[in-house]
Amino acid sequence: MNVTIDIVSDLVCPWCFVGKRRLAQAVALVQASHPESRFQFNWLPYFLNPNTPAEGEPYRAFLEAKFGSTVAVNKMQNDVSAAGGEAGVEFDFARIVTRPNTLRAHRLVYRAQSIGHRPATVEALVERLFVAHFQRGEDIGDVTTLADIAAACGDIKKDVADYLASSEGERPVRLLADKVTALGVSGVPFFIIQRRLSLSGAQSGEVLAAAIIEAMQ
Repeated sequence: MNVTIDIVSDLVCPWCFVGKRRLAQAVALVQASHPESRFQFNWLPYFLNPNTPAEGEPYRAFLEAKFGSTVAVNKMQNDVSAAGGEAGVEFDFARIVTRPNTLRAHRLVYRAQSIGHRPATVEALVERLFVAHFQRGEDIGDVTTLADIAAACGDIKKDVADYLASSEGERPVRLLADKVTALGVSGVPFFIIQRRLSLSGAQSGEVLAAAIIEAMQ
């Protein structure tokens, strides 16, 4: 059976990285009991802060303004790190200097899907973008950085750089983000399974697996 899962996320959302890994755990659980199942993931854009400057902004300062204090930020990061460790994600928040505007990164994922890259290639690209931000401290709002990431995932660097330097893909990405918001999505990660069942948050692999099986019936 073919299972379609729409994944709404932002690439600067640490819980989205955790949610991605937990979804992989869920898929393994489902395929263990339903070996005939095949999965198609559609990555949909979301902007946690649509007002982020195009050049990005200082990471730590943004977080302290958002959460109110250094103590609150440290607690949030410790909580996320603990959850990430259980899901196989090692965060390195200390390496992050810039909180990027994610429009270009979302456009890169949109391009990969719209021109028909293989699902495994798209998955590798999304994974690499999360790794770039949360483990390597790379600026995923920068054209050259994104082109290098895409090339490492098998794309043509110059084609990607030319695309990102233009405005191509901006309108459809913004329209997708608006559509998601219009559906009532107000936080990420958000999973829509078979277009009939949805879950919000970085649910456990077991919870996601149960929801997938329910949606398959």
